[in-house]
Amino acid sequence: MNEFAEISRELVKLIDEWEPILSHLPDEILTERRNRQNRTIKQILGHLIDSASNNTHRIIHLQYQPSPLIFPDYANLGNNDRWIAIQNYQNENWDHLIQLWKYSNLHIVHVFGNVSADKLDNVWINALNETISLKTMIINYLRHFKLHLNEISELINESKQ
Repeated sequence: MNEFAEISRELVKLIDEWEPILSHLPDEILTERRNRQNRTIKQILGHLIDSASNNTHRIIHLQYQPSPLIFPDYANLGNNDRWIAIQNYQNENWDHLIQLWKYSNLHIVHVFGNVSADKLDNVWINALNETISLKTMIINYLRHFKLHLNEISELINESKQ
């Protein structure tokens, strides 16, 4: 869908920029430095994989289920930390994580391009009882993606001190 072309281009650009950066990080930076949420770079990347997966599912459900949609909310009430712990991203193969992050996000770009325009106002209700439209969710995806890349950048730069 042309409406999300710029978001999609920026996501692909960020993926292309970040893949080689992530690929060359030493293990001690990946596993020892922690952000404000006590997450390592491996766990942050795992969270971005979860975000791509969950948002892909929401986008699909919002196009064929009745609106408002009540859909499991992994991002609030600590559930995202449960996802990170249960999947044990801290001990996942780093190269596999990078590729899963890359291709999960390239796939969501593809999904953005195939959203039905007449479904953009469909909403889902999150765990905080907020309604979020399909359009808003897609627009906010890039912001969320950048937020976590910035956290990774801070952790990388912190290690250089």
